[in-house]
Amino acid sequence: MPGTVLLVAASPQGRGRLVDAASVLPVLAAVPPAVLSGTDTANVVELADPLDPQAVLTRLRAAAAAPGPLTVYVTGQLQLDRRQHLPHLAMARTTPATVRYTAFPWHWFREELRLRPGGTTTLVLDLHADTESWQWLRAHRLDCGREAAVYGRIAPPPSRRTVAAPAYMRAVATILRSGFRPPVEQLHQQALTRIAPESTGADLVLAVAGPGSGDPHAALTAAVQAGRHADADALAARYEQAAVRAHGPGSQEALHWAEVRADLAMFAGDAVRSCRTWLAVARARLGAGQAPDAPAVEAAVDRAHHQWGQVTDPVRARELGLALAELREKVPGRRQGALDHVQRQLRQLQTQG
Repeated sequence: MPGTVLLVAASPQGRGRLVDAASVLPVLAAVPPAVLSGTDTANVVELADPLDPQAVLTRLRAAAAAPGPLTVYVTGQLQLDRRQHLPHLAMARTTPATVRYTAFPWHWFREELRLRPGGTTTLVLDLHADTESWQWLRAHRLDCGREAAVYGRIAPPPSRRTVAAPAYMRAVATILRSGFRPPVEQLHQQALTRIAPESTGADLVLAVAGPGSGDPHAALTAAVQAGRHADADALAARYEQAAVRAHGPGSQEALHWAEVRADLAMFAGDAVRSCRTWLAVARARLGAGQAPDAPAVEAAVDRAHHQWGQVTDPVRARELGLALAELREKVPGRRQGALDHVQRQLRQLQTQG
């Protein structure tokens, strides 16, 4: 079944332009349609600096109604309307005062794509946010719908008035011009690697696998049950890295995936790595301002303590035991005598040479 590709590159004309979105279209257009889509054949619709949000809606609606896989590549800038403070994709005639009337409401993507079959829709995004949109993104998620896989980045407003290049989408297009389309997760990571030298490091990274790829926790469980522990850890590491880039190293999202990796190490029988990861999680939670008696902090230290008890190598046990003892002084936990236990075990390890 043929696929459908929608290429949208939109940004305001004049002083309000943050990114030269349309500059990436010649590079994308040089990619064979089948490679853009990841199917044997594909139909491609291109919208370069559109003037009318209704025209974009018409094209999106037609693409969403087409059978087969749909891939939407969007390059442009986000702005908020002054009435509802909702994100919009700015069009050629958009100004801060006319966003509500001249820009494309982002929730139209969600509404038009929500009835598509799960696992058939992919969005690849390279967006730049103005100051108001960037503040909004601090507290809200850019919702593309539950059925879509979403990959890309959102760049913060520039420190000075400059027109940026769509570096992420250009990297995607350059990779695809080789004629080979890797799985979209790999394509995303390769593009991020290419733009890393020129990135400020403040970008929000978008990596939502969607129901086409399945629940990541279910995929991890299946990999562990099949004995593919390295594959499971690699998958969790990708989600952890995406969470760190999107939310910060001390965020709940990033810490969740670190905890998952600690459990995966335990399932793999790697007590050293599991203990070390739990120690890192505990330190991160304390560093983020969580109290020493917070349940998540205590649980991380308790689990590190348990895994430390499974370490058989004396050198590694001494190294990790010293770190655990330092943490136990701050987080004694609810198990009476936990710090004394660590100290006794460390003394025994010292006598072993």
